[in-house]
Parts: sequence; C-alpha cells; structure tokens
Amino acid sequence: MLNEKLKHHRLILASGSPRRQDFFKNLGLDFEIQLKPVKEEFPPRLTHFEISDYLAQLKALPFKDNLQPKDILITSDTIVWHNNTALGKPRDSQEAYSILKSLSNATHEVITSVCFTTTTYTKTLYNITKVTFKELSDDEINYYIKNYQPFDKAGAYGIQEWIGQIGVTKIEGSYFNVMGLPVHLVYKTLNAIAETT
Repeated sequence: MLNEKLKHHRLILASGSPRRQDFFKNLGLDFEIQLKPVKEEFPPRLTHFEISDYLAQLKALPFKDNLQPKDILITSDTIVWHNNTALGKPRDSQEAYSILKSLSNATHEVITSVCFTTTTYTKTLYNITKVTFKELSDDEINYYIKNYQPFDKAGAYGIQEWIGQIGVTKIEGSYFNVMGLPVHLVYKTLNAIAETT
C-alpha cells in the first residue's frame, strides 16, 4: 500500500542495522541501503532526545549533495538514557557488563530519532519507550554477553534476545522503538511525504 504511493520515489535507508532493514522489508517497501562513515560524536551540551536527533541528522550530511529530487533518505540513531547519561554501544565485555549492571532492577528510556531528508525537506522525529529490567544476576549478565555479543546495540542489549525475554518486566511505549525504529511513526511520516511530493 505505502510502497505503491512511493513508486515514483527512491527510498534510501542509511543504516547497517539488520533490524532496521527488516522493518523496512516487513513494511513491504522497496529501498536501497547506502552507508557512509560518520564520526558519531555530539556536543556535550546536548541531552536526552537532543543527542539522538543530532546524530540522526549528522548521519544525513554526507548524502545531502548527492540526493536527487525524488529521493527520500532515512537516517536514525538510538540511545539508552539512564541516570541522566546517554548509553551507547559498549566497546568491550567489561563496558557491556557495567552498562547492564546499571540497568538491572531499574527503569531506563530508549530514545530513537529518525531523520527524513529530501532535496527540499528535512524532518526529524523521536520516540521514547520506558523499559524496566528485573534484578539481573552476574551469571545472567555474563551469559548474555558471552553468547549474544551485544556490541552493536545501544545500552548493550537487544530486547528481542534472551536477556529481554528473561529480564524485561515492563515496557511503556513502542516495543519496536527499543529494537531501533519507531515503525508506526516512520510509516505515518512516509505516507505524509508521499502525499506532498
């Protein structure tokens, strides 16, 4: 349905995340994957959703000069916000352990920002989901790190994986947002772009 509306557009997903790519496939969309390296750093003055908004917009910059009139570029970024700190992807097992230990028996926020860029239009939106973990034992944390290698995930976990199944006790908001994309908002925004361009 949406794919028919977008048939005269070229949809470009600038993400190496297999989860985000699967979301686009499941929406029945024809899209291209294009990746350009970006140094994911943000000014220290930024906080909360400002960080993910900034990084999603930053990822669009290398593409801007090459976009064609019917191109729609989608870039996104996910952070975990906990104790007034942005938790990104862990660099090693030790950092993954520290992150998961801090999330244990606590509630944190997962914030995903999505930036839509065309030659004439830029729109950035964000979505917040609150996730609560039970108290995770050291054995559970170490088992997860060893068997699931969560180094490509903000907050050092994938909610769809083992640790989410055994550890998450409450979710307030979009489950898919925690996986890396607020699909309902992407669908809504793409429909609006298709109707106006």
